[in-house]
Amino acid sequence: MDLSTSSSSSPQLGGEPPFRVLLVDDEPLQWTLVQEILAGPGFEVEIAADGLEGLACLGRGDYDVILTDRRMPGIDGDEFCRRVRRQPGLAMLPILMVTGSTASSDLQAGLSAGADDFLGKPYNPVELLARVRVAAQRKRAMDQLDSTESTLFALARMVEAKDENTGDHCSRLAHKAVGFGRAIGLSTPELQALRRGGVLHDIGKLGIPDHILLKPGALSDEEWTVMRQHTTIGYHLVSNLRSMRLTAPIIRHHHERWDGSGYPDHLAGEAIPLLARVFQIVDIHDALTFERPYKPALSEAQARTILEEETARGWRDPALIRAFFDWIDREPTWAQPPAQPTDDLGIQLYASLSSAD
Repeated sequence: MDLSTSSSSSPQLGGEPPFRVLLVDDEPLQWTLVQEILAGPGFEVEIAADGLEGLACLGRGDYDVILTDRRMPGIDGDEFCRRVRRQPGLAMLPILMVTGSTASSDLQAGLSAGADDFLGKPYNPVELLARVRVAAQRKRAMDQLDSTESTLFALARMVEAKDENTGDHCSRLAHKAVGFGRAIGLSTPELQALRRGGVLHDIGKLGIPDHILLKPGALSDEEWTVMRQHTTIGYHLVSNLRSMRLTAPIIRHHHERWDGSGYPDHLAGEAIPLLARVFQIVDIHDALTFERPYKPALSEAQARTILEEETARGWRDPALIRAFFDWIDREPTWAQPPAQPTDDLGIQLYASLSSAD
């Protein structure tokens, strides 16, 4: 039974398409109330009579916000939220749960299931309109951030392809850096920054001339001076994005050395941002243990020896090197590739750009 309906198809000011609202509720009276409240231009309401129908709608289309009742036959609102959150790409979709209960245990259960906010029954029309609009606007803003990030990821993939490294290098680094960060107790925002850094760390090579970037032989001193600028170029590409606040220092400082002999700013010791030091170790280890056009893959033992020698020379953070070795020793599956690439939207965009005539 197709219960979908549209309360308005009029575009919003500025040509922005209407906010798409999915109402999941088994009571026809509630359908009428919500449609009347959201009847102005700027909203489209689609109705699902229960949780299973709501999941089916999510499989067919995109929405800006979900408005769901908590008490429904079949799967209730809490279970509906849990199933939505398990689906790829829906972790940030706003869910407003409607309930007549004010018990703290019920509210906590809804939040734990994945609801973002609550609305009481009966509806306050002004409150409903305001809450739905704010949630939908937040979703659109997040979509714009995702689009920007995906574009950056696609450009980073192009750098990898041009530099004769496989795109899997990005996904491996993101996966391993997050694993190492989690092992040493970093926060969720820091792990997200490491994930992004894995893909974007060399994006500044977009600004390096091909005759230097692709030179088959050794670089001259002048050419090395240009090549090293990729860290600052990449930093300036992303530093104005609020979502990249923790990632930008990784891009700029992942070639610094513990003794201050690195670049671009010759930072030393703990003046080097922690996330840059964490990422650097994973990056070097990956470069050593995978084949490149200019070198064969080294064994795990050989890579460990080189990292130990560089630490003794004063280049690496001794405490983090020990933590890294401890982690890979106790986690035998640490190097297994991720189940899916961490920048899959970027991969799709890269594929479409690279295949364009």
